[in-house]
Amino acid sequence: MKMKHSKKLLSFILCMALIVAMALFTTGCNDSTDNGTPSGEGTEANIQTDVQAVSNQLGEGSTKFTFTVVDKEGNETPFEIHTDKETVGDALVELGLIDGEEGDYGLYVKTVNGITADYDKDGVYWAFYVNDEYAPSGVDSTVITEGNHYSFKVE
Repeated sequence: MKMKHSKKLLSFILCMALIVAMALFTTGCNDSTDNGTPSGEGTEANIQTDVQAVSNQLGEGSTKFTFTVVDKEGNETPFEIHTDKETVGDALVELGLIDGEEGDYGLYVKTVNGITADYDKDGVYWAFYVNDEYAPSGVDSTVITEGNHYSFKVE
């Protein structure tokens, strides 16, 4: 009788060990990203950043450049632009990222990535930057140079 009881106890212990092992295995599989990085603090943010980077690749073409939109709250939206256009303005207009009015000095950009900044109405405007420096020319006359970073910031 004692032998029967110890076999049941041993079976119960083995079953519990199997359940625990399966639980640990499935939890371990769910706590990693596609690249095998274990989960932890910041992993969700990394996944969101990776998804955003992939989803913000726009256009088709042999020339590539980075473009960032900075709204008046300081929120940044990065893009990777692919184009065959010659100027930054032509590429961004073609993709629907910028819109504005033709003025004496070229395109007066009032809307970037769906956000409107109109100096006449709001007292703010879209400033165009090349490599984090105020651009020396307008967006519609700035020739794309691979490796340069272009951005619009509300000021």
